[in-house]
Amino acid sequence: MRRLQAFKFELMPNGEQQRDMRRFAGSCRFVYNKALALQKENYEAGGKFIGYVAMAKHLMEWRNGGETPWLKDAPVHPLQQALKDMERAYKNFFAKRAAFPKFKKRGQRDSFRYPDPKQFRLDQPNGCIFLPKLGWMRLRLSRPVPGELRNATVSFNAGKWCVSIQTEREVEPPVPHATSVIGIDVGIARFATMSDGTFVAPLNSFKKHEARLRRCQRAMSRKVKFSNNWKKAKARVQRIHTRIGNARRDYLHKATTTISKNHAMVCIEDLQVRNMSRSAAGSIVAPGKNVRAKSGLNKAILDQGWFEFRRQLEYKLAWNGGWLVAVPPANTSRTCPACGYVSADNRTTQEKFACVECSYEENADVVGALNILARGHRVAACGEPVQSGRSVKQEPAGAI
Repeated sequence: MRRLQAFKFELMPNGEQQRDMRRFAGSCRFVYNKALALQKENYEAGGKFIGYVAMAKHLMEWRNGGETPWLKDAPVHPLQQALKDMERAYKNFFAKRAAFPKFKKRGQRDSFRYPDPKQFRLDQPNGCIFLPKLGWMRLRLSRPVPGELRNATVSFNAGKWCVSIQTEREVEPPVPHATSVIGIDVGIARFATMSDGTFVAPLNSFKKHEARLRRCQRAMSRKVKFSNNWKKAKARVQRIHTRIGNARRDYLHKATTTISKNHAMVCIEDLQVRNMSRSAAGSIVAPGKNVRAKSGLNKAILDQGWFEFRRQLEYKLAWNGGWLVAVPPANTSRTCPACGYVSADNRTTQEKFACVECSYEENADVVGALNILARGHRVAACGEPVQSGRSVKQEPAGAI
């Protein structure tokens, strides 16, 4: 079977290469925004959606025209990829997978992509990579890159340039070494509670850095916008956000790797995190209730990374020959696993579960995990799909 996998490394460019990469990222951002504006104008005029082929002709006009001759300085393939990204954003919007495309802002996820492996070369023994119009560049090659090169994405975040290299290679069909089946109930007090009674404590990376982040954001708000001191303060804020994300990502990778290697089938709840973390502020006409408490709950939910936890479990279990089963979450913490009685009165406190019908007592999170496991067995026994249907890759296609 063929496996797609991405490897991300930090680049070490010189001053000239840094300036060129900023210009290339700016050119791709300009092309994306100009194409999006053209799509909006065309729609308002009653026209149909402009596909990639027609939009690529506009790109040639922009490159050869007198208004934007500097577009010729950037490689053409990353500019074409910007058009494809815009088309993909529209398709996701039409399929109701994402919101309407927005204009890109300078300094937010600046990146550009080389889609053809013939355009770049990777010298692993010397820890260097060759990129068109940039030349050879050193990178922190922290691990080997196996497989055939597919594409390379250069990105800038928190003062550092990185390259994400996607590869494809042939691997043996996975043979599961584990035979156990487990149910997992995710939460806030306990990040993940297993049906065998064990649990994983939460990291709460945002909560640990929240006070420092607030101080840096307050200091940034007092600076004159776009001044040198404001840019320095903004860089400090970005570094804190990067540290929070890296800590959470590392924590999730370690947890999901351990779970996927030790269990053949994992059952989880099919949670809609976006709906669960929706604001309760309401509107002026119909203001919400308990807004501050709900805001704190939303912050704690988003700090856990439940969706990323599920995504990593999905592809890692597939790599190890395992299954991931997502079950409906309704009443998992209110159903007695002993007698099946469902009642809100069974949940006496946040932690304690006591069935009013048969007097069964257990930790509420463990009860939820047991019910999730039982539902997962039913889903697997009925022959229903156990995967969500998303592509099983280490990173989404085109991810940075």
